Amino acid sequence: MPITLTSRPIAITGASSGIGAATAIACAAAGMPVALAARRLDRLQSIVNHINSTGGRAIAVQCDVDNPDDSRRLVEATIAEFGSLYAIFANAGYGFESRVLDMQPAQIDAILRTNFYGTMHLIWAAAPHLLAARAGHILICSSCLSKLAVPMYAAYSSSKALQDHFGRSLRLELAGTGVHCSTVHPVQTSTEFTTRTRAETRGKTVMTGSGGTIQTPETVASAIVRCLRKPKGEVWTSRSTRLALALATAWPALADRVIAKEWKKRESRGGA
Repeated sequence: MPITLTSRPIAITGASSGIGAATAIACAAAGMPVALAARRLDRLQSIVNHINSTGGRAIAVQCDVDNPDDSRRLVEATIAEFGSLYAIFANAGYGFESRVLDMQPAQIDAILRTNFYGTMHLIWAAAPHLLAARAGHILICSSCLSKLAVPMYAAYSSSKALQDHFGRSLRLELAGTGVHCSTVHPVQTSTEFTTRTRAETRGKTVMTGSGGTIQTPETVASAIVRCLRKPKGEVWTSRSTRLALALATAWPALADRVIAKEWKKRESRGGA
């Protein structure tokens, strides 16, 4: 039987735009009270106003996921406003492009602090409440690149792989507790990060070239709501991408040849 989401609160980080904002709106439409969290309070409030004006329930909480105190405050604010917490969506994160040999340790530390530790701060803050209720759902926004590394994205894909591996371990460890854990693996999505990356590189990098599939944040949000209703371990929005990555894992030498060929072609066009 599908889980009824009405009156089950969810807290979402990185909710001021993109997948986070779309998921907040979709969850509210499904009847879930929503706590939206991000650093940009003005952007959050605009989305909260939209949700509340259309019959939903939402609050805005200013939150920097790099700070574990902010994640605890988000959980406390959600419970104080809505009376409980059922689900969290650890969505805050960012990426950057750099060749491995050009990276600085501070860049790697920063992306892991936000993408990985930011996720764990929220999970550590919320899990005791979910386990006490013996019901809940932990969702982690990983990436299709959690399964494969490509040029210029080593730091980003590594942070997403960490989310994926910890999410899978947590999923197995939570079996029988009533609390689910799912990792979300979007392909290229039309968000601020994708737009900015395309502009900076003239659309010629491996991940943002003209040949890739680009989905809307709403497509990802709809898949997340379906997963909340019928929990599963991994959320994918492209079967062809999932199959391609499975094949790339099974035949890494072939995958390397294909990626290297594409990288050389786009590098010759001035994409890197």
